[in-house]
Formats: sequence, C-alpha cells, structure tokens
Amino acid sequence: MPPNTTATSGDKPGKSGRKKGRKARLIVLVLVLAIIGGIAYGAYWSISTVRASFPQTKGSITLEGLSGAVDVKRDGYGIPQIYADSDEDLFMAQGYVQAQDRFYEMDVRRHMTSGRLSEMFGKGQVDNDEFLRTLGWDRVAQQEYDTKLSPATKKYLQAYAKGVNAYLKGKDGADISLEYAALGFTNDYKPAEWTPVDSVSWLKAMAWDLRGNMQDEIDRALMTSRLGPQQIADLYPQYPYDRNQAIVQEGEYDELTKTFKQSDGDTGSESSSDDSSTSGSTGGTSGSTGTSNGSGSALQSQLSGLYNVLDDLPTAVGVNGNGIGSNSWVVAGKYTITGKPLLANDPHLSASLPSVWYQMGLHCRTLSAKCQYDVSGYTFAGMPGVIIGHNQTISWGMTNSGVDVTDLYLEKLSGNDGYIYNKKVKPFTTREETIKVAGGTDKKIVVRQTEDGMPLLSDRDDELVNVGKKATVDTAAPDRGDGYGVALKWTALEPGTSMDAVFAMNKAKGWDDFRAAAKLFDVPSQNLVYADTANHIGYQLPGKIPTRAKGLDGSIPAPGWDSRYKWTGYITFAKLPYEYDPARGYIVTANQAVVDKDKYPYTLTTDWGYGARSQRITDLIKGKIKGGGKISTDDMRQMQLDNDSQIARLLVPTLLKINLDDPDVREAQKLLQGWDYTQDADSAAAAYFNAVWRNILKLAFGNKLPKELRVEGQCLWVDPVNSTGPVDDTDKVRECGERDADQAQPDGGDRWFEVVRNLMQKTDSEWWTTPKSVSGRPGADHNRDKLFERALIDARWELTAKLGKDIDTWSWGRLHRLFLKNQTLGTEGPGFLQYVLNRGPWKLSGGEAAVNATGWNAAGGYGVVWVPSMRMVVNLDDLDKSKWINLSGASGHAFSAHYTDQTGKWANGELLDWSFSKKAVDDSTSDTLVLKP
Repeated sequence: MPPNTTATSGDKPGKSGRKKGRKARLIVLVLVLAIIGGIAYGAYWSISTVRASFPQTKGSITLEGLSGAVDVKRDGYGIPQIYADSDEDLFMAQGYVQAQDRFYEMDVRRHMTSGRLSEMFGKGQVDNDEFLRTLGWDRVAQQEYDTKLSPATKKYLQAYAKGVNAYLKGKDGADISLEYAALGFTNDYKPAEWTPVDSVSWLKAMAWDLRGNMQDEIDRALMTSRLGPQQIADLYPQYPYDRNQAIVQEGEYDELTKTFKQSDGDTGSESSSDDSSTSGSTGGTSGSTGTSNGSGSALQSQLSGLYNVLDDLPTAVGVNGNGIGSNSWVVAGKYTITGKPLLANDPHLSASLPSVWYQMGLHCRTLSAKCQYDVSGYTFAGMPGVIIGHNQTISWGMTNSGVDVTDLYLEKLSGNDGYIYNKKVKPFTTREETIKVAGGTDKKIVVRQTEDGMPLLSDRDDELVNVGKKATVDTAAPDRGDGYGVALKWTALEPGTSMDAVFAMNKAKGWDDFRAAAKLFDVPSQNLVYADTANHIGYQLPGKIPTRAKGLDGSIPAPGWDSRYKWTGYITFAKLPYEYDPARGYIVTANQAVVDKDKYPYTLTTDWGYGARSQRITDLIKGKIKGGGKISTDDMRQMQLDNDSQIARLLVPTLLKINLDDPDVREAQKLLQGWDYTQDADSAAAAYFNAVWRNILKLAFGNKLPKELRVEGQCLWVDPVNSTGPVDDTDKVRECGERDADQAQPDGGDRWFEVVRNLMQKTDSEWWTTPKSVSGRPGADHNRDKLFERALIDARWELTAKLGKDIDTWSWGRLHRLFLKNQTLGTEGPGFLQYVLNRGPWKLSGGEAAVNATGWNAAGGYGVVWVPSMRMVVNLDDLDKSKWINLSGASGHAFSAHYTDQTGKWANGELLDWSFSKKAVDDSTSDTLVLKP
C-alpha cells in the first residue's frame, strides 16, 4: 500500500541551508544595486550608457588578422549573413559578430563551464564552482583541443577566438554590455580574452543537459523510502512499443538473428564480448528493488544531496529534470508538394533570455579548397560553425536520444588517498583547484578521481559523504567503515571529437559525408535526421554509448569496488541504428525509443520518452498521406503547433461520467463536453482539464512520494518511514517537500500518461486512494471514480481562486504563461534591474507532451518551464522558401530592437522567411557592415 498521507495547512517550513545559499548567491550585488536604484538610478542608466554596447552594423571596421574584406549583412531582425573568401576569415568574422551581439552571454557560459562563476558573481557561486571544477569540463576540453581535434578544426577555433578578441580590444565592460556596468558596482571584474578551449568547453555543458537518465536513476532510489518495488515499477512502466512506434523500423538489422548489420567498415572499439550486451529491455523495474547493487533506500539522503547540487547549477541548454524533449521529422519528396523533402525541427529547452540559439549564415563567396562553407542555421554564441541547419545540398536536425551515458558508482574509500577495487587499494588521482571569489577570499579544493577518471562527487556535498553510512549493499560488499563515496562515470569526461563533427557536417555534400561527420559526434548522443536536394532522407544515432556487463542496464547505482560492474566498452558506430530512404517515406524523432527492444542486441537506455509526441506527429503525417494529400511547408509548421492533449482523450470520457452534487463543479465539468482536446491559449476547457489532471496526479501519486521529490513547502502528515503497521493520526509526522516547483514530481509528462493509462482499468488500485480533506471534500479508498470526483472538485475551486468564479473568463493562456528572464541578474537582481532585463508574460497554447510542447510541471503549477527553443522547416526544393524563428532575438542587449523581436511571432506560431541564396540575402538586407583587413 502507498503510505497514507494527509495534506496540512500552515506556514511553509524554513528554507534549507542549500536554498538559502542559492538565493543569496548575488546578495552583495543586490544590495548595492538596490541602493543605486533608489538614489542614482535615473542619472546612471542614461540612454548613452544603455546604447554604448550596441553593435555597429553599418559602414566599415578594420580588423587586424583578416586576409580579405568580409561583408556582414543583417536583415530586419538583425540576423547576420557573413560573406568571406577564406575559411579563417569566415570564422574570425563569426566570432566578431557573435561577440557584438552576445558577449556577456558567452562570458557567463565560459565561466560556468570552467567553474569560475564566483569570479563574476561572488561567494554565492562557490558551491557551483566546486562541483564544476570536480567535473572538470574545461580540463577535458583542453585535452580535446590538445590531442583529439584535427588541425583544420584548431585553425577555425583560433580564427573564431581572434575575432572575439578583436571585438573586445580596447573596450571597457560598459562598452560591451549593460550587465557589466551593473557588475562594476560590486567588483573590478574585467572580461578576459577568448580562447579556443572556451568554445570547446560549451559542448560539455550541452552534453551535461542532454546526458540521459541520471535524474531517473536518482529518483528511483529516492522513492524506495516510501514505495515498494512493484509500486516503483508502476511509476516507471514499460515503453509501449505496440502503440508508439520506435524511430528505426526498416531494414538496418536482421530480424531473424537479432544481430545488427555490419554495413560499413568501422574500426572503433566495441564491447569485449557478446555477453556484455543485455536484452535492451526498458522500464524501471530493474531500478526499483531497493537492495541490489548497493542502491535503493540506502541512497535516499545521499542522492537527494546529489540532486541538490545538480539543481543548483545554472541553466545551460536545458532543464535539469524530466520531461524535456524535442521534435524533428523529415518527409520524403514523394509525399510533399514540391517533390523534394521537407525537414522540421524544434528542440525543447528551458526558456532563457537571450535564447540559447543564434541564427546566422556563413557563406564563402566562391566555394573552393580555400573556402569550403556555405551554411546557414542555428549556432551557439561562443562556438564557430552551425549546429542545426542546412548547407547548399543537405539539411539536418537534432533531438535528444536519451541514451544512458552516465552511471553512479559507490566507492569504498581507504583513508584519504585510496579506494578499494577488486580487494586491492588503488590510489586516487588528485589535483588542487583554487576558486577565486569576487569580493571574497579564494578557496582551495582537492579533486579526487579514480584510476579510470571518475570524479568523486561525494567530496562536493555533505550528504553524499554519508552515502556508505546508510547504504544497503549485498553481503559481498566490503565493510562500510566510515562510508562509501559516490563517483560519476560519464562519456563526456573523456576527450572526444564533437567539434570536428560540427565542421564536417557543415560542409557535407551527401549521405556518406553526413554519416562520416556523425561518426565524429561522440557526445552528446543525438537523434540526427537528414534530407538532401537529391531527394534522400535518413536518420543516424551517433555517440559514444557504453556497453555494460550482462544483467546490468545502468538504471541504478553500481558497486565500484567490483570490476564486474565496469563498462565493458562502447558500441561501434557500425552497430548504431540508422535508416536511409525508408519505404514509408518519413522519419519521426521525438525522444521515443530508437529501436524496438527485441530487434537490437544492446541496451541504449532504460528510460526513453514514452512516445506521445512522436506518435502524434506520425499520425498527422499518415493522416495527410492516406487522405491523398501532399505535405507543404505550412503543413509542417501546423504540425509543430499541434496542441492535442492525448491524456485528455483518455480521461475526459470517464470524467464526464462522474456524478457531481455541486452545481458549480458540474458547470465546470460541462466545459469538457464537446471539447476537441486542443489546448489553445483561449480555451477554458483546456484550463479546467489541465487543472483536473494536475489534481489527479497530486492525489493519486504526488502525496505518496517522499519529500525529496515533492515541491518545496508542500507539507503533509505522513506515516513514519520505519512504521510496520497501522499508525494512529497522532503518530504521523509532518514532512515538507524539498524540490523547486519546476523540478518536482509528478511532473505530468508522458511517463505519467503511461502510468495512468495502465491503471485506468484497475479501478480499485491502491493508487486510487486519498483521505478526506480537512475542508470536507470527499476522499477515495481504492476507488478511481471517487478520486476523479475529488480532482474535479479541487480543480474547480483552484481555478476559482486563480481565475475567478465566472468560468466564462477562464482561459488556458491565463494560467500557462511564459516569462523570459535573463539567466543571471534577471533572476536574482533587484526589481528595477529585473524590469530592465526581463520580458513577458506571453499567454501560450500547447502543453506537456503535446507536439507544441510548452512544458509545465504539474507538481509545481501551470507556468511554462520549457519551450520549443526555435522552430524551423527546411524546403529542399527551394532553400529560400525555408522558414525559421527563434525564441527571442539576435541581440543580447536589453534595449536593442532585436532583444525579443521574434518572441511575439514565435508565440503566435509564425515563422520568418529564411534567406539563403545571395540574391535572397541581398533582397532582405537592411544593414551592411564591411570588415576590412
């Protein structure tokens, strides 16, 4: 039985020390700026100060280091297209132009990836810096640059850095960005020169946010303090292969022998033997036993500590949580109006200001061995090249594959200098790091790593130090002594070649070139979709993906003292799934399973997305094709905006059958009659249904989860953890949640769709139990419909409090709002500075696990926490008829006309024209800047 829980009213508990530290990370800055805001605000923030950092976009500028003139042509949205006669000039100009628009963002990113945020923001960032120094992203990036990257890539990185530094030369902070003027009141920070390694390090941040199932691994272990193995299995159901199609379906493996075709000559490493692979099964049951491999309730406190550290890290390119995803799909020419492929992509990332993406074109005036690039698309400010987009012959998109490339290991420590491995003491590799603190005293830390490069994360968190003091391990485990440590194994902590892959993909001319580039893309592992002007489409899963010993699937922490639990190798590129010109004529990737578990010999992950979005996209494509229609660019756009709620389609027929006594609640229930399940911003039915869904999740599941997963401040009276029988109400203990609202569970994503779907026919399940409320609202005892009745009632009065009693005034957009916040001073600065830097709100359509995935966390509220960070549709018949949009705008300057000039159109589902050819670019150019040698 899930433990009996009762909600309680009253004051919120005090913030934990961790939260206090995080909220105070900019305290000095806040106090100083508050004084300035009250005394000298009008005088200091003059128009000249604000505009001092705006980029020059017309005329000419002389840049030392160029070999020839470079043209920078910007359209009416400030989007630059760069024209040069050599690769080095092209990438030098890219660095210069991105620094013009986004250097503050670039500077914050490189301080994050190198663990040097304290240099900018003071002592409140020391804990974050300690953790990031322990991971050592910048050290790995340096190793990549020194030992792995090609000479051409190094040359481009150097040229890019030269361009950034040409922009910085002779400028004070206030000349670069408004934020530096604010920082100048609290410290004497001055931006340093850019280095090639600063660019490479950003790939590590991208890999971290797309690292796979570590969050699920932590959550499953935390659940064991309140839930049993079967209950945890209920909450991590099997992937529904029979209902939601995998990405790869045709022809790239032998269905009779279940062995993958060796279709190209690959010389990479692979697992040591066939026994190293597992069946590829998915689902969470293997992670829910709570006793094997040193996991389970033992790690409750310790993994909570790890979660706290992860949660504190600044947003990089995503949310450190569940539910986040992306859409990308491609349709072959035989099903399009143009007769050539169409490719759509919209990566789902946390909402940030400025957007993580920067739109740009990089064009050689004449393609030659000296100048090889003619490419346009979405870049990262701080990195040369184009990440997603198209060149003159091919286009590509990306979604997160979700493959499991991280494992946590328990380590038996031996004094301060070693750890036990196969019953022998191994010495740690150590290094000392000095963290410089703005306005404070430097701090020194020692980072310890195992022989195979795993950093000891428990050194960075007091709770993790106690991991071995409480851990449940099997009888073969070494004596716990003073406790075990927790170490991290992660593919991105090994030097790789992803930066080479970016340039190779940018100049690829066809499928073979594209796959060769994908082979270099080791981290993060992404679903790559492909289309070309020769009328081909394809898919490739790239990446460094580990193989594990037989019987292990990476879903729970493993004992580091036993070599049997080591990774056994990596899946060779030749054995990674791909498709080329499938007969069905389309390929859809939206974080669903890559391949059917019975048709592939390796375990890629135990935690796929559950396929709600991917199957909806598939159904929309098939519906158009079966109707005899041809798909247009605008059809692809309309699919991106699809707001259909699949969980509503499942639940609403049952909800309408519930008998309700209260006429006000019946009035709300009637909103669901005839509703088409679309979540438009002006829909009252969508607002009410999503409130009902949120309350179903809270009553059935959320109130039964341990405090580490619940929303901070949500307090319940619960049975003591160690109780063995019925507990009198007077013996219950008050437990308050500990997670931020946008990271808590149940988040309401498509995993929860599947949980509820599996329980719908089990009308007397133990999950359908909730006590009567203190206000007299009905409870439920193993009764689905009674719990649904309570959710209908609670939702009615929740929305009454939020939106008013008159349901005619209700709308989904009033609840489901997007605020864009500057990721540093816009989140924790004083009110006037937040006003200067932040924008919004926008009332949005869409929802969790809809194709138009404006994500919200059902445990925490209805506000938008992650979004389609950009949208694009590439027309391979006429590239100038392609379309694109960004979440914000080209500029990172708060008062620039291009700060958020695309956001309104993005919110309305509009796309901008995407000029590519020289004529189209010239026709759309508003400003031209000439960079002269």
